[in-house]
Amino acid sequence: MALSSPDIRRGGRNPAPSAFGLKRDREAKTMSTSDRSIRRPGGLVLLDGASARAAGMVWLGGAGPGDPELLTVKALKALQGAQVVVHDGLVSDEILDLAPAGAQRISVAKRKSRHAYPQDEINRMLVAFALQGLRAVRLKGGDPFIFGRGGEELEACRGAGVECVIVPGVTAALAAGASAGAPLTHRGMAQAVTFVTGHAAKDGEPDLDWDSLARPNQTVVIYMGVSTASGIARRLTQAGRNPATPALIVENASRSDERRMVTTLGGLAEVAATLKGPALLIVGEAMALAQAGEGGQATRIEARAVELGGK
Repeated sequence: MALSSPDIRRGGRNPAPSAFGLKRDREAKTMSTSDRSIRRPGGLVLLDGASARAAGMVWLGGAGPGDPELLTVKALKALQGAQVVVHDGLVSDEILDLAPAGAQRISVAKRKSRHAYPQDEINRMLVAFALQGLRAVRLKGGDPFIFGRGGEELEACRGAGVECVIVPGVTAALAAGASAGAPLTHRGMAQAVTFVTGHAAKDGEPDLDWDSLARPNQTVVIYMGVSTASGIARRLTQAGRNPATPALIVENASRSDERRMVTTLGGLAEVAATLKGPALLIVGEAMALAQAGEGGQATRIEARAVELGGK
């Protein structure tokens, strides 16, 4: 069963996720993987067949939290050498524009509840491009191995004999803490930091070790926890965490529209209910040092520079 090629634009974003053209025929899911292929203008490539391996490769990289200046040098070099960029929806145009003008851009728009393509289709896409001899960059927000499902894409590449280079990225928790002036670990306040996901099955709650997370003198960073903030706060409190424990919520960390809200564990759900964009929930004694406000760190520095220049 052939899958038609992604409908892609050179030097720009594709107009809509559905325009990729990867055929979503439910019948294809019943076919064996050896029958799956992606057709592009250059020819037909078998994803799991015995076709000869070309010299392509996949760069699995993190784009950082959003501020282009937090992109690593290695990620920048990978982008500059890319022939195909398969990116998440949260990766900004400023970062994508660092790729060559002729590079093909494919947005898989992976956001909560808005996945343009299932993960297995993304895996097959990456393998197919590499087998065609292309340099494909899979660009994810933050770090690919922190709640980014990068491990699944790495396994797919390894299984197909495709070379895959991992490029770490600055995860959103680091940017959020830095922007708010709140260290994630701090002597006398936080001897450990734990990253967890607040994502839960439909109508459920995160399956976490609540007793461990409720211990004092540690920082708990919750990714994708806005919609489950009420349950998270309740479970932590029930497990013994003081509801007066300082908490920080950072929306759109490091971006120009960043918002930082300081609250407590007891007030976490109420503040989270006001959010519209992606956000991190951070709970711990060290968050007493956090500063509320708006605008990413880079935005504040630029504003201050303008202010000083006018004096």
